[in-house]
Amino acid sequence: MEGSPGIGWRSGADSSRTPPKIPPAMEELQSRLQETLDLLSSQELRSFRDHLKKVEPRVSQVKLELEGCSPSGLARLLAKQYYPPAAAKRVLVQVLEQLPRADLLPRWQSAAADGPVIPRKIPKRSYDCVEGELDRYDLSGRRKAFLMCVKRNRPGAHQDVLLMEDWLGQCQFENTLCIDPDKMELLGKITSFRDGLNEIKDDIGCCLVALMAHGEEGFIRMKDGEKVSLEGIFEMFNNKNCPALQEKPKIFIIQACRGERKDSGVETDDEPMDSDDGSEKRRLPTFSDYFIIYPTQADHVALRDPRTGSVMIKAMTEVFKQYGNKWHIADFFTKVNNRVVHREFNLRNEPIKVSLVMESTLTKFVYF
Repeated sequence: MEGSPGIGWRSGADSSRTPPKIPPAMEELQSRLQETLDLLSSQELRSFRDHLKKVEPRVSQVKLELEGCSPSGLARLLAKQYYPPAAAKRVLVQVLEQLPRADLLPRWQSAAADGPVIPRKIPKRSYDCVEGELDRYDLSGRRKAFLMCVKRNRPGAHQDVLLMEDWLGQCQFENTLCIDPDKMELLGKITSFRDGLNEIKDDIGCCLVALMAHGEEGFIRMKDGEKVSLEGIFEMFNNKNCPALQEKPKIFIIQACRGERKDSGVETDDEPMDSDDGSEKRRLPTFSDYFIIYPTQADHVALRDPRTGSVMIKAMTEVFKQYGNKWHIADFFTKVNNRVVHREFNLRNEPIKVSLVMESTLTKFVYF
C-alpha cells in the first residue's frame, strides 16, 4: 500500500518501491522543526512530548511513543500532523513557552515563520554538548524568591522592581516582595521567608534573594539609614540554619554600592591580546551551594539610572530576553558582565566603568 499519511514505507519484498514523496513545503517544515528540537536536551525532549499532549491532543500517546522518541522522529510526526506551517508554528510556540525555552521562540514568532527562512545556527547549551559530564542541580521543586527594594531616595528603583519581577516570573519563581522596610521589618520578613522554606523542605528546588538598596562594603542600608549586615543574611540560609536548602542553590543578587570609590577606567590600545578524614558520617561545609552576584567591586559605587533603573538589573533582563535560559547561571552573568563592562557611563561628567563580581560555592550547574 502506498503513500497515505501515517503509513510507513516498508523494505523487504516491496523494496523496489519508492517511499512516498513528501511535498517540498512539508519537507522544509520538518527540517525547521528538527533544527529546533535538536537544541533540546533529552529531558527537555521528554517534557516537550508531555506538554504537547496537553496543548494539542491531536497526536496520540501511541504515536508519540512509537515515532516521537528522537528529534528527527518527532519533527517528522509534527510536520505530518500539523501541516501547513502556520498550525505547526502555533503548537510549537505554545509548547516551547511551557518548557520554558524563550531563546527558541523568536524564529517561530516572527512574521516570516510561515515561509522559507535562512537557517541560522543557535548554540547548544553546554550540557547538550558534553553528554553525561555536567552534574546539574535538580530544580524540579518549587523556586522561591525574596525580593527587597529600598525605593526611597533611589530614583529608578521602581523600574528595577518591575524588571526583576518579570525576570523571576519567566524563571518560574514564586516571589515574596518587601518594599522600603526598616531594619527590623526586613529581618523579620526574611526570617519568615527562611522559616517557610524549612517548613516545605522536600518541595524546594532553589532559593533566590535579591536585595536592592544603598550600601557599603558588607552592608546594605534601609530607608532610615540603618545598616544590615550581608554576612548575617547569608548566614541565615546556610546548611545549619536552613536545612531545606542543603545541596540546593542559594542565589543572592545584591544591587547596592560597596563603597564610595569610582572606577574611571583605563585607556587601551585595542590590540588583541584531597582530604580524607576517615569519618563514616557524611558532612557538609556550613556554607555551600551559594552564588552571590554584586554590581561592582569592593569599596566602589554601583550605578543606577533615574529613568531606566540599575545598570546590572537592566542588563540581566536584556540578556535573558535575547538568550533565554540556555546557560548555567555563571555563564549567564558572565554575558551580563560583558554587556555592562563594554558600556560607557558618566556620573556628573565623570567617566565611570563598572564590572560585576561573582562569588560561588556551587557544586553543580544551575539552569533555570
